[in-house]
Amino acid sequence: MLKSLALAALTIAAASLPLHAAELTPQETRWLRAAAPVLNFARQIALPVDVVVQPQANPGAVPLAMGFARGRCKLVLSMRGNPDAEKVLAGVPDSGQALLIEAMAAHELAHCWRYAQGEWHALPAGFVEVNRETARDPGLLAASKAMRETRREEGFADLAALAWIQRTNRADYARVHAWLSSVRAAVAIPNSGHDTRVWVRLAEDGARFDADATPFEAAQALWREGLMQ
Repeated sequence: MLKSLALAALTIAAASLPLHAAELTPQETRWLRAAAPVLNFARQIALPVDVVVQPQANPGAVPLAMGFARGRCKLVLSMRGNPDAEKVLAGVPDSGQALLIEAMAAHELAHCWRYAQGEWHALPAGFVEVNRETARDPGLLAASKAMRETRREEGFADLAALAWIQRTNRADYARVHAWLSSVRAAVAIPNSGHDTRVWVRLAEDGARFDADATPFEAAQALWREGLMQ
């Protein structure tokens, strides 16, 4: 998640693509066009999303991230001076990359939805976190709690992204799920903030998502199921 948006120089309303396209690089334009269905959906459901393109080099940054500022969500692209921006797409043919970028955008939009609902880092109704950890250093306990909260949010966002694909590109669901499984399998530390494997495994069959619900609502049942494991 982005801690500060002070670096951002270019803000584009989600409904305005491809506004300022002349100021964007071809790579940024390609990613924004791939994300356009998700951004259009955000506009339809009145989520407060802006797109922010970072103009300066930011090597090592994730290509897409969601930040929050003054009650609005900021979908931030960090592509310039970032040679590893597309590392997550390594080995994927060019023809198959747009849908994966769309899934990544849906993942980030799920963060915005949680934030807009006032549920950021909150457990669903009926769940209570029992703190049984001990440590001499209070900072370690705080860091562990933050990691658990991040992992839960990332799990929800992965499920929402998969629910989006099931809803909009059902024929490609298995391919997108396999790609996401491989990405999450590369997590070095079990139970770290991005170790969402338990939720991704639960969603192997896209039919488990409620086809009549929004992607965010459809993610809820499997998210709860994963929280109990």
